[in-house]
Amino acid sequence: MLDIPASERIIVALDCDHGRAVELAGLLKGRATWLKVGMTLYYASGPAIVEYLKDLGFKVFLDLKLHDIPHQVRGAAESASLTGADLLSVHSLGGADMVRAAREGVQAAALERGVRTKLVAITVLTSMDAESLAQVGIERPVGEEVASLAGLSHEAGVDGVVCSPREAAAMRSALGPKALVVTPGVRPAGSEVADQRRIATPAEAVAAGASHIVVGRPITQSDDPAAAFSAIAHQVEASPRPGA
Repeated sequence: MLDIPASERIIVALDCDHGRAVELAGLLKGRATWLKVGMTLYYASGPAIVEYLKDLGFKVFLDLKLHDIPHQVRGAAESASLTGADLLSVHSLGGADMVRAAREGVQAAALERGVRTKLVAITVLTSMDAESLAQVGIERPVGEEVASLAGLSHEAGVDGVVCSPREAAAMRSALGPKALVVTPGVRPAGSEVADQRRIATPAEAVAAGASHIVVGRPITQSDDPAAAFSAIAHQVEASPRPGA
């Protein structure tokens, strides 16, 4: 699996307003490597928030979950990449043509930037389980759905997938040692589950094969976000790696 320091495996989710995001970035500067800008923050602050965080020295996961017709997604991926984002998410449910269009978009932006934004495909949201999948007409088990969508997206040119920690081991096995396997739904022991369903601790996620874990509220809503980040980094550092 990719040899990544513990502090660089943690992506802190800034699912908050602009002011709090700026405050958290200041508190985490020098500790965290990755910050996630999702729809809540991006729609409020626009591309400037990515540029701001990049200027502070962070890597940015722009988690926009692009999902539209291929033409729209190609343009959106190119525009998102030009903000300076290091990683961008696209919904695999949009199909192979749409995912390929996203790859074309980030490649077009790379001609101007000189570096290509990496792509990860959303498989099944960590807030969903078999019951909620059935409500939208997907009857096969969650693991089978994740595997199918991951395979489709991998062939269409993504650099990795976003899945729950429960599917991380299967994704690592299927996609190989160099693929990005990004796992939301990560909660330190004793944390509130909130709206997540398929969860694991940081150590469990990395041991299962995650290259990166996404952690939001356990850090951002902590009384001391920097200390909370360091505690999670310590758990990740102490976790066994697949095959170890």
